[in-house]
Amino acid sequence: MEAQARTGRLDELLDELLHEVRRQMSRGAGADPRTVLDWLGRRIGADVALVASAGAVEASTARFPREILPALEPTLTRLARGQMAAAATESGALQVRLEALGPRTPRPVLVVAGASAPTREAVSLVSHAGSVIALLDRAQDADTTFRGYQYKARQLRFAVFSALLAGDLTLARRMTTGAVPALLDVERLRVYLLHCPTEDRDWLAQTYQDRSGYHGTGLMVHCPAFEEHLICLVAEEPDTGPEAAHGQGAVLRRLVQENPHYALGISSPYPLGATAEAYGQAVHALAAARHTPERVAAYLGRTPLMPLLSPSDAGTWARALLRPLGSTPRVTLDITRLAVTFPRSAVARLLDISRNTVSHHLRRVETALGLDLGDVRTRAALDLAFCLAGGQPEGGPGAEHGRAVPTLDELLGTEPAHAWAREFLRPLRDTRGRDLHTTLRAWIDANTDAQRTARHLGLSRNTVRAHLRAAEHLLGRDLLTTGSGIHDLVHALHIIGLHPAVPPAVHPAD
Repeated sequence: MEAQARTGRLDELLDELLHEVRRQMSRGAGADPRTVLDWLGRRIGADVALVASAGAVEASTARFPREILPALEPTLTRLARGQMAAAATESGALQVRLEALGPRTPRPVLVVAGASAPTREAVSLVSHAGSVIALLDRAQDADTTFRGYQYKARQLRFAVFSALLAGDLTLARRMTTGAVPALLDVERLRVYLLHCPTEDRDWLAQTYQDRSGYHGTGLMVHCPAFEEHLICLVAEEPDTGPEAAHGQGAVLRRLVQENPHYALGISSPYPLGATAEAYGQAVHALAAARHTPERVAAYLGRTPLMPLLSPSDAGTWARALLRPLGSTPRVTLDITRLAVTFPRSAVARLLDISRNTVSHHLRRVETALGLDLGDVRTRAALDLAFCLAGGQPEGGPGAEHGRAVPTLDELLGTEPAHAWAREFLRPLRDTRGRDLHTTLRAWIDANTDAQRTARHLGLSRNTVRAHLRAAEHLLGRDLLTTGSGIHDLVHALHIIGLHPAVPPAVHPAD
């Protein structure tokens, strides 16, 4: 009867232990052995510590006498190495019991110290509690391993995306040797840029992730520069198109329908090597989507400015502007190309460097060019030059093989450029009583400072911001989040202020 009573009492205590563990896990506290040690200490009237294989205390009850551990080091070492499973000893007036946990060496050790030797029931309870702690420890290891895998998979997906942005398909395939994502075998893709709460990005990427760490024929990438953006590369299937009932594009659209805080910008289909162009379109589409009831928008294609410029004059102007950067390190040029479009803090996050490092590289470029990159018009001109020149700037002094170098006004003051600018700004006519054109010009004149713009126009800062958001929607350009649409606005306003060159009249021969 006494044995049955002890067994019944032990079963009750074990049920209580499991309840304590379930309560801990239900709070999302994770696998913390400290709660189990505190519970165990209260039930057996002793102090308890979990000692790691290196001899450090991982967790303990508040009054555990750590001063006894140095004398126990030989025994702790033998237990950690698997040479023995348990041991009992004395340390001064304390009775000490040590028990190794788990099957893998080196093993952690549970140390129990009390005024009297533990009863059989207490010893049994210590062993069961030790088993629970070992299981919690293994669960913690598995959780840590899983999080590490997810982090590495996320890094690799971003590396693949970065290679596609650079147009280097070979590098993208080399980085994924042995597990090449299906996306790299398709001919065309669309970029879906999802705006969502930052905390949703992890579970979205994990929910739709396949066993290889990718997303079927797509790819979901955390944008490091803008924490509320999830970049989704979606294969353009030739047979089904982007809106297949169960395709990834349709899934993203449904997510937006079901979540009022989501928005989605969609690019046109592009070859893999033109992922950068697709991403740029998705950025502008997202800016428009955030101002529509559906919160979904596809890019409205418009003729870009560059093809309308005289190729010879444009190349001459761009090379002349960039020539002082001919000996500049490639890393400085890469940082500059990003920084003329995106905020410096975003560039720092994108490249995982400090903002001070970004500023250091930009000062080097400013010194070489004699320009202020803090000025929005300078950034727009420099970005246009980079796009027109392509690749590394040419080094060395001198003129363009004897040709006169045109000014930016001469380059942009043509009738095709004027036609482009008029078409670009035409949507601003639908202002519903708001003079958006005046607000935008004042905003550019104020170097995109909304507060200065408001003071100049006699408006509130909130009104200026509202005008800018309305212009984003009408122009289909991102002005406020990444700012990648500001350069087109700068050029359009500049061109409208110029007199277009008129071709000479043709007179009939006498």
